[in-house]
Amino acid sequence: MAKNNLTTVAEFILMGFTDYHMWEITLFLMFLIFYIVTLLGNVGMIILIQVDVQLHTPMYFFLSHLALLDACYASVITPQILDTLATGKTVISFGQCATQFFFFTICAGTECFLLAVMAYDRCVAISNPLLYTVVMNPRICWGLVVGAYVCGVSGAILRTTCTFTLSFCDHNQINFFFCDVPPLLKLACSDTTNTEIVIVFFGNFVILANALVILISYLLIIKAILKVKSPGGKVKTFSTCASHLTAVTLFFGTLIFMYLRSSSNKSLEEDKVVSVFYTVFIPMLNPLIYSLRNKDVKAAFRKVTGRFQVSQSV
Repeated sequence: MAKNNLTTVAEFILMGFTDYHMWEITLFLMFLIFYIVTLLGNVGMIILIQVDVQLHTPMYFFLSHLALLDACYASVITPQILDTLATGKTVISFGQCATQFFFFTICAGTECFLLAVMAYDRCVAISNPLLYTVVMNPRICWGLVVGAYVCGVSGAILRTTCTFTLSFCDHNQINFFFCDVPPLLKLACSDTTNTEIVIVFFGNFVILANALVILISYLLIIKAILKVKSPGGKVKTFSTCASHLTAVTLFFGTLIFMYLRSSSNKSLEEDKVVSVFYTVFIPMLNPLIYSLRNKDVKAAFRKVTGRFQVSQSV
């Protein structure tokens, strides 16, 4: 086809659910429940941290921002999935696709940096407990959080600009649930070599650099724990990191599987499942991970619910 006969794409068609017509109602109810649980869990965590003075520590300050990111993360993707399942509408405009991609990338990138910040926080708390409040003072905490957001937004601007300045002609069917890099690059009719190099290099750098910070932090944590003489003390000290380590394993594990494995080993159906896992399941699981075995969060929840019951009885 001659290049001048190509039609510029003004909208995309999301084809992720086209093979699941018989399951639309079931999938809609499932995603709706997941979304409600995600919002209740993450917003509830933010409120709990704000109202309970015992949780006004650096660790819970970072956790409140993780909860905020997870709530936004799910809200960028899940409502559009619910709309597709409820109405059968699969068309998304070029501008809506770019906007969704931009905010999705902000949330994913910022969460990478924030999880690295939280690892550093645990490292300081365990390695230098006496200097913890001095090192992790409010000014430093805010600086680390703002830095994570700035890095996330900068990365989102770069990736969105690189992706959506490509030419999309004729073919506009995205075989995915939402607008993401791999399926969009497959639709481009212009040369994507330079764009792929920039996106892959930057994506790998963000994931691997933050993974390295987390790895070094945990090596220092393990070194500090080995100095603890009593076995009970070692277990108690490491238990303060268990929730964060679980969240890191889930998030980085899925990102590495999704974006860092070789293209020859990639399967579109596997990518769909993994994308649902890290955009829907993980934001829902994080509040549970950080609360189920956390005595401080449980105590704060009992305290807040106790106050509410007293106010209701008065």
